[in-house]
Amino acid sequence: MIDALLSGLSGLVMGFGLLTIENIIMMSVGCALLYLGIKKNYEPLLLVPIGFGALLVNIPLAGMMAPDGLLRHFYDAGVMTEIFPCLIFIGIGAMTDFGPLLENPKILLLGAAGQFGIFLTLGLALLLGFSQLDAVAIGIIGACDGPTSIYVTSKYAPHLLGAVSVAAYGYMSLVPLIQPPIMRILTTDKERKVRMEYPKKSASPALKILFPVVVTIVTCLIAPMGTPLMGMIMLGNLMRESGAVSRLTKASENEIANVVTLLLGLSIGATMEGAAFLKPQTLLILGLGFIAICLDTVAGVLFGKLMCLLTKGKINPLIGAAGISAYPMAARVVQTEGRKYDENNWLLMHAVGANTGGQIGSVMAAGIMLSVLKGMGIG
Repeated sequence: MIDALLSGLSGLVMGFGLLTIENIIMMSVGCALLYLGIKKNYEPLLLVPIGFGALLVNIPLAGMMAPDGLLRHFYDAGVMTEIFPCLIFIGIGAMTDFGPLLENPKILLLGAAGQFGIFLTLGLALLLGFSQLDAVAIGIIGACDGPTSIYVTSKYAPHLLGAVSVAAYGYMSLVPLIQPPIMRILTTDKERKVRMEYPKKSASPALKILFPVVVTIVTCLIAPMGTPLMGMIMLGNLMRESGAVSRLTKASENEIANVVTLLLGLSIGATMEGAAFLKPQTLLILGLGFIAICLDTVAGVLFGKLMCLLTKGKINPLIGAAGISAYPMAARVVQTEGRKYDENNWLLMHAVGANTGGQIGSVMAAGIMLSVLKGMGIG
């Protein structure tokens, strides 16, 4: 009887005995993500479920990613089917105001420039020996857009999903730390103090309604493989601007977006199991992702300097840093940096225009790459 009781008690703590160093490291990483999300307020809606998912998947014998495990069901139903990223894009579209972009359309060029890091990093990944599909998944980290990265990677390189998604969301949350040093290095004091005038007329309601329809038709005909992403973000925006389906808009912004964000975060965390995640390849992917974000920022700011020169000082180069798709965080970073040098300089809405252009640019970049792969018969 006593032997049976002791055997039962030993079974209660069996998980401690089966913990590996890889599990402990990844549980520490999960705790670090929780700290960044809760204490530092870096993208808590994403980092908290991702960090907790990393804890759950590294508990021995829990079987959270076993064929019948809870997190496996979330992962298979939402990530591998690409449903979660697309649903989140509807919510993003419903929350995005393209008005600042429509009021100053040339700012869209900064959104295009902010994607250069994607293609430069793709080339670098190929030089380092990654396959074409893996290189595309790594390059797309430069979009600084979690749903886009997850969509592309789950479609063509699912074995890299953990590293790519952690890099994409991790660097997106660290934009306030990554971008400012680059912005300061590449701009002069005079350029940082440039004040930009606001348009006297705002975009008309009719234009705002036509915009998502026209963008969908044009961009999806250019890069058909990007239709699920572009179509969903523009559907969400059309619902917002039309005013005809306010219930659907509110649901997309709130209930749907919140539920999907929670499940997606847990699913991403579930890919961070120690033995599978802790590989030299993972560190290389994280390094390349960091390079991609930095190159995007460099390209955006340099293009902003060019526009400043061509417009004879009417464009503040700092807003080029908002050409990435980290919406609206990158725009806030630009506003904060600008006010450090001139407290009365308000760049926020101009930066928001570049930021929303970056959203379109990142989805377009992904669509182009996927369409090229399809045309080559790859994937």
